[in-house]
Amino acid sequence: MKTLSIICFFILSLTNNIIAQNKEKYPLGDYTELTDTKPHDSNTFWDKQGTLPQLRWGSTDIRYSKLNIPVETKGSLWKAKAWKGERVNAQAVLWSAKELKNVQISVSELTNGSDIIPISSITTNFVRYVMTDELNKDKRGGCSHRPNKAEWDSSLVADPLDIIKIRDVQARSTQPIWVNIWVPKNTRTGKYKGTLTISGTNFSPMKLKIEVEVLNHTLPSPEDWKFHLDLWQNPYAVARYYQVPLWSKKHFEAMRPIMKKLADTGQKVITATIMHKPWNGQTLDLFNSMVTKIKKIDGTWSYDYTVFDKWVDFMMNEIGINQQINCYTLIPWALQFDYYDQATNTIKYINTKPGDKSYSDYWGSFLTDFSRHLRKKGWFEKTTIAMDERELNAMQEALKIIKKADPEFKVSLAGNYHNEIESDLYDYCLAFGHNFPKDTKNSRSQKNKKSTVYTCCTEAIPNVFTFSPPAEATWPGWHVAAGNYDGYLRWAYNSWPEDPLRDSRFRTWAAGDCFLIYPGFRSSIRMERLIEGIQDCEKIWILQKKITNKKQLEKLNKIVSQFTPEGLTRKDVTQMVNEARKVLNSF
Repeated sequence: MKTLSIICFFILSLTNNIIAQNKEKYPLGDYTELTDTKPHDSNTFWDKQGTLPQLRWGSTDIRYSKLNIPVETKGSLWKAKAWKGERVNAQAVLWSAKELKNVQISVSELTNGSDIIPISSITTNFVRYVMTDELNKDKRGGCSHRPNKAEWDSSLVADPLDIIKIRDVQARSTQPIWVNIWVPKNTRTGKYKGTLTISGTNFSPMKLKIEVEVLNHTLPSPEDWKFHLDLWQNPYAVARYYQVPLWSKKHFEAMRPIMKKLADTGQKVITATIMHKPWNGQTLDLFNSMVTKIKKIDGTWSYDYTVFDKWVDFMMNEIGINQQINCYTLIPWALQFDYYDQATNTIKYINTKPGDKSYSDYWGSFLTDFSRHLRKKGWFEKTTIAMDERELNAMQEALKIIKKADPEFKVSLAGNYHNEIESDLYDYCLAFGHNFPKDTKNSRSQKNKKSTVYTCCTEAIPNVFTFSPPAEATWPGWHVAAGNYDGYLRWAYNSWPEDPLRDSRFRTWAAGDCFLIYPGFRSSIRMERLIEGIQDCEKIWILQKKITNKKQLEKLNKIVSQFTPEGLTRKDVTQMVNEARKVLNSF
């Protein structure tokens, strides 16, 4: 162990030196966007707009083009309906033929007589532009290897919500502005009115009107939502991008606002890794093991849980995500398992597979000790041993080892439905298009088991690629309600590509597939629209219990029932979401 400590000290020192030499490698503050080479409105067309800048409310369903004059705008008044405790979004559009200097956004409190929605409940952001690509050439999905970006049609799209509060707007360009209002739960019912103001040093202030009607319903706080949200976190991506030592104080400081955003989305699950490269290095920033497995000179095993404990304690006690810990994995995509060999002072790997004695020995010893450690920490009941898209035979072999080590271990799987092992799975997440048999789902609910659904790069629609229509991020929340699932899984919250603020494309999958939030604590249009869908699902579940009028309940259930894979073939996603949300807010 002394030798291992020396090695670790050497690596840490080397890492610190590298970081010192690369302080400005990735942007965290302001930055310059890439150039869009797509055809756009000509200078002549822009100049016909006159010298005065224009400001209108737009639609949150549209990613407004940076270099084209917006054509789909909605005037100077934005109206919305909201429950108490709900977040609602709006998008304004500023455009100008001349350069605008030192543009900034301000908003008034919203008033209803003496009652107010305070300014502290309202967030405004400039929407920035990032490079994206496209679906596969057959337009049937986004799963593909993309080593050469030139082979894919690419363009700039609106998505990141910037943290910079004062910025110049270049001549002949469009600047979208995102507005989010989180209505306090103690707000009185009624119509609240206020003003959004855009000002700068070389133009007169411009104003837009806001009107939010607060309905007589209350949405619980995110930590109390029933919706079982599981967006996988990647702490390793944060360390690389922020250029800070892994698991250092600065690393946790960098992660805090990013993960707090996730908690405010109603996240229920901590993503932990108990082996090196559980997904065979599919992301730019590899997932390492949070547990060090040590084979001692005498052939016995010991385990170091220092990193695992720091990560879980941080997420539970500082961030507030404390319901479940999913530990990946016993069945990785490449069947190679790491350990530190004390006799040779090296990292070694065992190549084995489920069913082999060496596989059983490796995992059986660990799981027995892991159970002891989790129980000591008080985390055992919250922990699952998690697998991702693994075949039935391998799962059956892994389950034997898990149950032998501790029959009370919980197990999770994201993948296809297997009736043979359903009863062994506490958290079962089915691929989009797959369903639980009705009786099975009812039985799982009675046993407080989690039954959820996931989407990935497979689906052309609905998806959260950076080029996907924004309403597609809202659609899965409705699908959860329609399919009688408990929640939704998406494999990547922040597995960033090399330079995500400027370029969302990656060597594998359609652009944006591997992240929803940007560095520097920047949310996205996709993330905010995803939250809308989760809130909608919560509202549906509340109303289904609350509505006593049979016709009204039938009306709600009918609109919800359309959100199936088959329903996507009959109606446009954006139209579906807008029509459904109008009905939802009519009660």
